[in-house]
Amino acid sequence: MYDFVVVGVGPAGARVARRAAAAGYDVLALEKGTVGTPLACSGHVSTDVWDFVPEASRADLLQNRVYGANFRLGGPDSRSYPFYKSTEVSNVIDRVELDRTLADAARAAGADVREGHTVVGVDERPDGVTVTARADGETLTFETRLVAGCDGPVSRVRREIGLPEPAETLHGVLAFDGTPDNGDFVDVHLTVPRFFAWRIPRGDAGVEYGLAAPPGTDVTGRFEELTDAYGAETTHRCSGAIPIGPPARVTGDRTFLVGDAAAQTKPFTGGGILYGMTAADHAVDAVDPDDPSTLDTYERAWRDDLRREIRLGHAIRRAYSLPDPIQRLGLWALDGEIGVHMDRPSSFFSAEHLRALVGSLWPGAGNEPDRPQSES
Repeated sequence: MYDFVVVGVGPAGARVARRAAAAGYDVLALEKGTVGTPLACSGHVSTDVWDFVPEASRADLLQNRVYGANFRLGGPDSRSYPFYKSTEVSNVIDRVELDRTLADAARAAGADVREGHTVVGVDERPDGVTVTARADGETLTFETRLVAGCDGPVSRVRREIGLPEPAETLHGVLAFDGTPDNGDFVDVHLTVPRFFAWRIPRGDAGVEYGLAAPPGTDVTGRFEELTDAYGAETTHRCSGAIPIGPPARVTGDRTFLVGDAAAQTKPFTGGGILYGMTAADHAVDAVDPDDPSTLDTYERAWRDDLRREIRLGHAIRRAYSLPDPIQRLGLWALDGEIGVHMDRPSSFFSAEHLRALVGSLWPGAGNEPDRPQSES
């Protein structure tokens, strides 16, 4: 009997598998397809991602360094409101290779990572869990003490054991233009109902265009308007669900959800790589496979860590729907140098950001650095 069966080997699942195997547990990790494919989310992440990635892999994964964002209330020719730092705000990485790198790290730690295994059943019992999977036309069963459901926004594990759904699911779409672009700034267009569209320079890898919106929005049409406005010729278009708002409970009797399956995402961007891996660490630190009651400790731990950030993220997202005049006033008042961390909205109240804000409003008062170059 395994100590953990991890379903889904994206960043969250790979992190659970790696940390649990390194702690001496017997871990099986199942991925329904090939790790890293199909691509369904952006590779724009905070620099904190490197805390979770083997140091030797950094050079292979890094595609571009980002120092700020141009916020716009219209298309690419509309006025931009730049937010920036003198140091890197974020990085653009090879998203497919990130998943593969993290899966390899889990294997190196001792986890049994298997691709091509589609989980079709999860049966919790008082003494363990039976996981049923399909692989190469065969039906396989695995016995385990606990199951980690890390299988994305449309989680089979979540539905098999009857856990509640995320509060909301957005529809996201992205595609790539192969023209190299080493720009320092991303572009954020607040032109989509209750969310936004984006353009991300990926260095020699080209440019990423994306958009997300609630159900009922003509996502395809709006995405084509975005790429047409930039004159982009995109390929490799992909789409997927973005869960927003964690449900009231992400643990069962012997099962727990991590990452997108638990909607552990940023409400204001939809990104979940860092939140998911952070929750994965809480899971491995808190949960004892021989004592299922420790699942309650995990439930408390990840919420205590991320609750404030998620609540503030919801508040930021509500600002996307304010009337244009109010948005313009807010962007005008806040544009300039920032001291905000892209994964932690609470950093808006940090001393670093307040100093930057003072420097932007009253030049010379905050000892502001030279502004990086942006394409506005």
